Amino acid sequence: MWRIYACGWIAYLLLVSVGQQLDALRQGRFDWHALLQIYRSMPPALVLALLWPLSGWIERRQLPSQAIIGVHAGGALAFGVFSYLVMWYLLDFRQPLTWYLYPVLYSMMTYGVIAIMFHMIRANDARQRQAVAIQQAQTLLVASELNALRNKLNPHFLFNTLHSIIALTRKNPEAAETALFQFSDMLRYVLDAEKNGDRVTLEDELGFVRDYLELESLRLGARLTVDWELDDAACHIALPALSLQPLVENSIKHAFNPHSRPGRLQIRTRLDNEAGLLAMTVGDDGPGADPAVVRGSNGLGIRTVERRLQLEYGPRGALAIQTAPGSGFVVTMSIPLEMN
Repeated sequence: MWRIYACGWIAYLLLVSVGQQLDALRQGRFDWHALLQIYRSMPPALVLALLWPLSGWIERRQLPSQAIIGVHAGGALAFGVFSYLVMWYLLDFRQPLTWYLYPVLYSMMTYGVIAIMFHMIRANDARQRQAVAIQQAQTLLVASELNALRNKLNPHFLFNTLHSIIALTRKNPEAAETALFQFSDMLRYVLDAEKNGDRVTLEDELGFVRDYLELESLRLGARLTVDWELDDAACHIALPALSLQPLVENSIKHAFNPHSRPGRLQIRTRLDNEAGLLAMTVGDDGPGADPAVVRGSNGLGIRTVERRLQLEYGPRGALAIQTAPGSGFVVTMSIPLEMN
């Protein structure tokens, strides 16, 4: 700020000095001695520099507007008198008193311009600090909400999976033992994801979904058929852990658990480089539902995934549901590539 202030004054004084010699320049002359007269403007410039600490004192005291106007009105008048005395001394009383009126008013105006400039700089700095503080608070709020959502998903997943294993224990103890080993691998995935900042690759998330479906197939048997349509180019894309699994779990819960008939589950991934999106679809051929009922449902899985998308990716993260009674249930989740 001080460098800008000094350079601004020097540029202004040079411009004024050259402007005063326009007639001489037309005649091909330049009076270097007259150029040195800019030094007589240096004392007022140095005095005006005191407005910077003064503006800081006003900011710290948080003075009301009337007090600020009063302080600067008195300061402008004092600076005008000071400028008058400087010119009076430099010109050695050779000018009539009325000659000094315009320079005094000009000095007071200069005081006002510098004071406004300093206050604007401080106000801009304060706005920037406030914006940073707000951004940090929003970041902390988003992080806290994401942690809360993840903490909701983890016990939700653990409870439902353990419930499936308990049900399997009654029917097939040997399969239940296999399911427990499968479940331990899945639990390790959840813990590792938390250590890595809740970020996994799509390949890892699909592996977790496969483990989950293998565990469920021990319970559902031939009733569960899974079709995979995967885009190999999308395997390296990063996404939040437990993004696909809740959608798969939702289909298992509503399309397979209440019914004894077999069903088909379809999982698709597609990388759209032109749109800059990764699309992931989980669909089933179950009984479907009324879309209005789905939106008003208190279910945790889909609502939590949708909220995580909003927090992680903003408006570019989308979750679309296609369903109707008797027409199955399809959920498509899209995340932007540049956010990964």
